[in-house]
Order: sequence, then structure tokens, then C-alpha cells
Amino acid sequence: MRVVVAADKFKGSLTAAEVAESLGRGLRRVVPDVEVVRVPVADGGDGTLDAFVSAGFDLHPVTVSGPDGEPVSTAYARRGDVAVVELADASGLSRLRAGLAPLTASTHGTGEAILAAVEAGCREVVVGLGGSASTDGGAGLVTALGARILDADGRPVPPGGAGLLEAASLDLGSLPDRLDGVTVTLASDVDNPLLGPEGSAAVYGPQKGASPADVELLESALSRWADLVADATGRDLRDAPGAGAAGGTGFGAMALLGAEIRSGATTVLELVGFADALPGTDLVVTGEGSVDEQSLRGKAPFGVLAGARAAGLPTVIVCGRCTLTPDEVTAAGVARLWALSDREPDPARSMSRAGPLLEEVGEEIGRWLLATR
Repeated sequence: MRVVVAADKFKGSLTAAEVAESLGRGLRRVVPDVEVVRVPVADGGDGTLDAFVSAGFDLHPVTVSGPDGEPVSTAYARRGDVAVVELADASGLSRLRAGLAPLTASTHGTGEAILAAVEAGCREVVVGLGGSASTDGGAGLVTALGARILDADGRPVPPGGAGLLEAASLDLGSLPDRLDGVTVTLASDVDNPLLGPEGSAAVYGPQKGASPADVELLESALSRWADLVADATGRDLRDAPGAGAAGGTGFGAMALLGAEIRSGATTVLELVGFADALPGTDLVVTGEGSVDEQSLRGKAPFGVLAGARAAGLPTVIVCGRCTLTPDEVTAAGVARLWALSDREPDPARSMSRAGPLLEEVGEEIGRWLLATR
């Protein structure tokens, strides 16, 4: 028997690789000769670097500016001339040291990580968007790559979304030359526009600590930024699907780096070789910490499910908790679903014992697989 375990992380508990290892141990107790193939996956948010390293990419450490300007240690993953940068690791909420900073947090460090990869010879850069601490429209990212955003007196504007209120001009500087011949892909499942009631400030700003007054200020700042970018490039992408991703980083990257935005889960699955692992497989196991309505919109497990179904393979899901109805699970084409909360209803205990619980589920999957063959 051959089982492919292509799971995302269980946030706060286990990495994607650890999830696969725990399930594999349980499976082998019931089916000793089973071949367990681990393909850790992600959807572009936190855990993306881990998934690529587990898939054989090399990790290249770099030190960049965190979202609050303090130095942080991050890395890019590389295979050949392809590099993967995780915004959450360079400029994410977890990198803030003194609390949320909705008006001043910046994506500058993500731009520095991209630059490091390009200067090392990478010609294709995949940027995982998710978990950002900022709402700066990607302004920090593009300044790290050589652009200059100046106020009316010709001085660089302060970092963060609020600083864009002072922006009077945009000088692309060395950015075009630095990215000449480089392809940038954004891995994201967010389709929000930059502005408006569904935009980055209104929808995601409060999650980053923005008050109603802050949201209004950020909306004005991003509108000003969009006008400057349109004047500089001759293209207005503020309404493009995904422009609002990662605090508007999608907008800045698409408009000024020529980046293409793609499904995060699909992009990751292609690069880690998920399809190559399927021939000869009897079952695909996927999962993540929480399976909910958002999962149905293209999160990693349901990207795995789609790929497995296309190959005619049954797929089961393992998760920490599930808020979908049984009918929704069945309608999605899931053969079976196991939730750790059914074994341990206390969330804290479930998270702390995720490894052993997953081993128990692995045993059940093994018994189920034997019974259905």
C-alpha cells in the first residue's frame, strides 16, 4: 500500500512535516509495510518556508528589517533559480516585538528578502502572502528594491501605511533594473481589492489592531498611494482581485514588480511536486488545524483534494477541529474526516497532545483503508 500524506501545519501545535510524521507512525502500526510519502504543503501563509524545505529546497538565511524596523532573521528557500519568500516570516504579525502597529508596520523586510534572492542569482521568486502585520500597500517592499516614495519636500515618507498620507511622488529608481529578467509570483488565496468595504484596510486592518479611525486613515493613505502608482506606471490596479492581499502588498507587487497573483495552495502544490507523488497511490491524506468555510475557498487541504480527485484518488482529511457540516464535507468529495476535537474536546489539551492524537488517527486510517480495499 502507498499513502501520500500532504497536510498543512496545525497552527500552534505541529509543522506540516510533523503532522505527516505523526500520521505515518500510526499508519505503520496497523499496516507495517505501508509506504508513506510525505508531501508537506501550505497556502502561502506561515509555514510556507517549512513546506518547501521539507520538499527538498535549500534554506538560505538572511537578516532583514522586521515590520517594526528591528532586525529579524528570516530566510528564503531555493531550488535551482527558484526562490520562495514567506512574507509572514519576514514581515508578519509574529515579528512585532512591542505589540500591534497598524499604522507604522512595514513590508520592507520582505523586499529585502526578495532582493537577497535576486542578488544570489534567482530568476523566479515566489512570495507567499499571508499573516502580514502591515497595511502599507507594499510600499515598504518596493522601497527595499530601489523605489523612493517622497513627500512634498523631497524627503522619504515614514514607513507604514500612515506614512503614505505624506506621499507626493514616486521614483522607481533602481527597481526596474534590479528585477530585469526576474519573474515574481504571489501565492495568495485572497481576492480582495485594495480599497473600499472589501479592501485591505476595512477587512484586515482591524485584525492588525486598527481602530475605526485608523481604518479611515489607512484607506485615505492607500488611495493616495494608488493614485501615485497609477501616475507612475500608467496602470491602475487598485480594483484587481488580490490587490488587497497582505495589507495591499498584492497591489504594490502587481503594479510595480509585474507580479502575477495565483492560488497559494495551487502554487505550492506545483512547486513541491504533489502531482509527481500520486502515481501508484492508494490514498491521499490531507488536513490542517482548522477546517471551516475559509478552507472551502481554496486553502491547502482542499487544493490537495482537488488534485487527488483529478487523479481519481480517494482523499481523507484530518484536522484539529471542523466547523463544516457533514453534508458540506461529503459534497466537497471528502471520503472521511477525522477531527482531533472528537477525541479531546479541550482545545488546549488537543493542541498540546496533537502528535499522539494524530498517531491514533493514523491507526484508524490504516484500519479504514484495510476495510475498504
